[in-house]
Amino acid sequence: MLTSKFLKNSNVQSLLANSVSAALGFVSFLLLIRILEMKVFGQWVLYITGATFIEIIRFGLLKTALVYFLAGAGPDEEKRLKGSNLGLSIMITALIALLLLAVNGVFPQAIEKSGYILFFTWYPILAFVNLPFHNAISIAQAKQRFDRILLLKVANNGGFVLFLGVNYFFFQWGIHYIVIAHLAIYGLFSLFAMGAGWDGNRHWRRCNMASAKKILNYGRFAVGTLVGSNLLKSADTFIISLSPFLGASGVALYSVPLKLTEVPAILLNSLSAVAFPKFSRTAARGNIRKLRQLFYDYSGVVTAFFMALAVGGFIFARDLVVIIGGEEYAHTHIIFKVFCVYALLLPVERFTGVALDSLNMPHKNMKKVMIMSLANIAGNLMVVGAIAPLFPSLLTVNLLAMVAAVTVVVTIGGQMAGFYFLKNKMPVSYFYIFINLQRVIIMRWRKVKGRPWRTR
Repeated sequence: MLTSKFLKNSNVQSLLANSVSAALGFVSFLLLIRILEMKVFGQWVLYITGATFIEIIRFGLLKTALVYFLAGAGPDEEKRLKGSNLGLSIMITALIALLLLAVNGVFPQAIEKSGYILFFTWYPILAFVNLPFHNAISIAQAKQRFDRILLLKVANNGGFVLFLGVNYFFFQWGIHYIVIAHLAIYGLFSLFAMGAGWDGNRHWRRCNMASAKKILNYGRFAVGTLVGSNLLKSADTFIISLSPFLGASGVALYSVPLKLTEVPAILLNSLSAVAFPKFSRTAARGNIRKLRQLFYDYSGVVTAFFMALAVGGFIFARDLVVIIGGEEYAHTHIIFKVFCVYALLLPVERFTGVALDSLNMPHKNMKKVMIMSLANIAGNLMVVGAIAPLFPSLLTVNLLAMVAAVTVVVTIGGQMAGFYFLKNKMPVSYFYIFINLQRVIIMRWRKVKGRPWRTR
């Protein structure tokens, strides 16, 4: 009974959806890094990184707005929003696919020589294949149906891991077979989502201009925020790939410690997915005091947990990168140590953004994240474009660690910007996050000991 109630909790389901699918992602990463040679593996990383970035634009423009508006929508408005979301997602996908095909047609030789050949060749197909899958994920989050998200993500990632395992032990097929399998598995679960009606396809006739404008007006700021957030991670990979000193091999080296940062990201993404509807409902009721308390609770507790993860990661850094990539990547432990510091800063920065979005200030959140992204890009270009040529004797791993360190500095700036933008509608104190955390710990301890918490 207790177990059943626990598993039905939205926080638990969201965490399970992200953690289990990410665990399967780790397994697929382990298999791919052992099936493919370093340069080809770098091309796979660029394919996935490019696909993730474009999908942030595709669904970021719509998903956050859909979650925000569905939280308080009636039955008729819900159907109009779902239908309009479907129509907009098809149009945006078609435009992106045509653009990529045009670029590939105009610059075929340059793309052939670059590490992006897989992305430009296959992503236009993937964009249509996984459209129903991602629409179903968006609607499930908006309706707090994290059980559906759990099913879709685990089944999709599990299917790909199963293929890679069979391929690794029996066939050793190359990269193109792997990409085709990736497309086919996405296609299978997209068809499932369509058949179940989870992607909103049954309401396509309810698509209308008013609802579409409503989604786009909010989403134009949200997509800026999501693109900026993604650039904080993916810009490193893109800039490294363009460097004559690093290239696809540098991307492969950087990807191993970067992959390990998905552990705290799983928890943070899961909790922020649950927190956003809660924050939005509280803000819509005008209860700023409760909203502030939610912010302090989420920021403090998650930061405390990340502190434990960071200390463990710092101590066992070398062992962890060897487990993921093998001895060939052992020297990248210095990069992972930098990322451990970065992980400590993430919760406060993320939840200031959630608070800004819930207070109907997505433009402020977008501004914060875009400033961070531009600063990150500028810092990375300085490392790769200026420091690397001036000091050619520097080891590749040291240059990559400097790229990671730029992200740490930028995240500190993001925290400061978040507090600055919140101060007019919901003033918050950085230090009170930890004062509140102490209060929560004492309250929980007294509850466990059977002593009720008393406030004066």
